[in-house]
Amino acid sequence: MSKKIPYRTYLSEEQMPKYWYNLRADMKEQHDPYVNPGTMKPIQYEDLLPVFCEELVKQEMNTTERYIAIPEEVREFYKTYRPSPLIRAYNLEKELKTPAKIYYKFEGNNTSGSHKLNSAVAQVYYAKMQGITSLTTETGAGQWGTALSMAAAYFNMPLTVFMVKVSAEQKPYRKAIMETFGAKVIPSPSDTTDSGKAILKADPKTGGSLGCAISEAVEQAVKTPNCRYVLGSVLDQVLLHQAIMGSEAKIAMELLDEYPDVVIGCIGGGSNFGGIISEYMADKLNGRKCPRFIAVEPASCPSLTRGKYAYDFCDTGKITPLAKMYTLGSGFKPSPIHAGGLRYHGDAPIVCNLAAEGLIEARAYYQNECFEAARLFLSTEGFLPAPETSHAIKAVIDLAKEAAPGSVITFLYSGHGLLDLASYEAYLKGGLTNFELPQEDIDTALKDCPEI
Repeated sequence: MSKKIPYRTYLSEEQMPKYWYNLRADMKEQHDPYVNPGTMKPIQYEDLLPVFCEELVKQEMNTTERYIAIPEEVREFYKTYRPSPLIRAYNLEKELKTPAKIYYKFEGNNTSGSHKLNSAVAQVYYAKMQGITSLTTETGAGQWGTALSMAAAYFNMPLTVFMVKVSAEQKPYRKAIMETFGAKVIPSPSDTTDSGKAILKADPKTGGSLGCAISEAVEQAVKTPNCRYVLGSVLDQVLLHQAIMGSEAKIAMELLDEYPDVVIGCIGGGSNFGGIISEYMADKLNGRKCPRFIAVEPASCPSLTRGKYAYDFCDTGKITPLAKMYTLGSGFKPSPIHAGGLRYHGDAPIVCNLAAEGLIEARAYYQNECFEAARLFLSTEGFLPAPETSHAIKAVIDLAKEAAPGSVITFLYSGHGLLDLASYEAYLKGGLTNFELPQEDIDTALKDCPEI
């Protein structure tokens, strides 16, 4: 009789990866370069230095180095919550009566509640080493803002967080945690920046967006002496740091003699999805294995499933570099769904490049069906997922029902929903608005995309 696979598989601290895996080193085709918004020419190394820390710019530009050493100080911080467990979803499997085996990489075991801390620690560390004296950022649902507040407090770094206004209203406890760590939190758009004032003038009642908040954070960073901007998703450097999740998952599954047939993650900007697929995608790119990769997004903000693959600004104020990505238009106004971390008009250039080459698939769901999936997961596995994570769970449930016997599904449990109880309360009171998105709304927003 074969030995039963444990519910949880934990790596030791010694087994935790000492290097971040750089997926770009194995990509046959690199994504198109970022474009300087002033010159409309490919971005140069020195163009990014006023905005980002120098070491992070080097990582952003690194296309050849497959493994990049994780600094010892970062690894020591990681040990407070890593390695994170790989969990076999036996109870969910039983409830679904699926012949598949379901595993999830659990990233909800830190105060920020999500995977975001993996990059936050690294970015604040590099800022501290450079002698930077303050940082700015944006946050949607609040996981990134919370994670960065944690890291900033640890390294004694002053931090200003521009939080999407509708999320600040929906998730007051996220804001409270950030402020408890010592961060200054400003609902965005605000009247503290020129870009915020312009956005409010155009639409005084706007609930904001990640694009708006990015504009404000970048503007303040550039205008403040010895300050830098840090970003929680989209950029290559962020996906690099998040690759530790995919590396740990692969090590743990090898210990169990398992390999996924499909890898699933929710996607807003691409940080958690890019992280969990990292080393499995390397296998696919190098012809060793051929798993499926499925990115799951909201039906009301469907950049991968309904967006245009084109150059676009990464922010609403049009002050950041342009990226080649699947976009709904930088002026797209996302509906106030409760998965605030998925309300971004574009996606990471790395992920978009892979999607354009047909190496990943995308699905879109409405928020009510995702909350329904989250309730099923809670009742079987005992964890309350973040609204963002529930999108991945919905896709897992759908695939499990049609899976072949013995197939293996792996997904990223990107964060818990313990600070999203207001969202669950609203859902339980009778359901949420699903926010149908007319094609003309997308077409209108895309008209503003520059021709490059």
